[in-house]
Amino acid sequence: MVIEHRIHMVSALVLSIMILNVLTFYTPVVETAKAQEEYKRAFLSPAVTTISSVTNSISTTGQTTQNQTVTYYENASGYLVYPLSNSPNNASVATEKLPAIVMIHENRGLNDNIKSTADILAKQGYVVLAVDLFQGQVTADPNRARELSSDVRNNPGVAIENMKSAVAYLSSLQNVNASRIASIGWCFGGGQSLQLALNSEDHPLAATIIYYGQVVNDTGELSKIRWPVLGIFGDKDQAISVDSVRAFEKALNETGVTNQIHIYPGVGHAFANPSNDNYAPQETADAWMKTLAFLDKYV
Repeated sequence: MVIEHRIHMVSALVLSIMILNVLTFYTPVVETAKAQEEYKRAFLSPAVTTISSVTNSISTTGQTTQNQTVTYYENASGYLVYPLSNSPNNASVATEKLPAIVMIHENRGLNDNIKSTADILAKQGYVVLAVDLFQGQVTADPNRARELSSDVRNNPGVAIENMKSAVAYLSSLQNVNASRIASIGWCFGGGQSLQLALNSEDHPLAATIIYYGQVVNDTGELSKIRWPVLGIFGDKDQAISVDSVRAFEKALNETGVTNQIHIYPGVGHAFANPSNDNYAPQETADAWMKTLAFLDKYV
């Protein structure tokens, strides 16, 4: 099992840790062990807990982005955001084909906070399409959220086709490198990120990222994955057990799937969500750094 602090070059400062419902801030470039320790002291201090305090502590850089609402699957509209210097609508502007990400919302739907997270990644040079698996419905009510996610799980085929269409849409854009498309999702979206991976044999992905989503340990199913997988979990998660995560990791290893599975001690489900009672800011920051490094390495 990989439990380590990867020190990896990440371009620019990144508006960090949305994840998923309120707080965002930037992650600095970490070049040395000393720099990482300085980063932890500066930005993982309990005193740094608000957007304003983080913003006052660091400078922000990143590419200028542009966004638009696009119809990518039947009547499903998604949020597309990309660096302005690489517009998909102008071949003369799209001088470089960029890596792309299919972003999958949690059980609240395609809300503004998911869109903000897409903006964060686009500033780092990715074309991001945040999909909508709830037919335009967004909710803050946990009961309605459970209903919406249950509807998808009970009818998985529609959601799978929706996400596959998102991959196809991104592949068709002039500013996207179709061989460098990854997926990322949290909670409900984490499970859907894995489902997309299990159903992408006709268009292989570059990487799959799962934040505390439902996992499987069927080696026959997992053998369909031919690209790296990053999994982020907490050992106090009552919804996704440690045993299921370890079985998932074991099955990935048995099938030869490159993987990084991180189980953070002492944190529960949705620990990367600032609106959740389980929110763990230091673990969230570390997980986001690992996510950026993983994307930079494999996508």
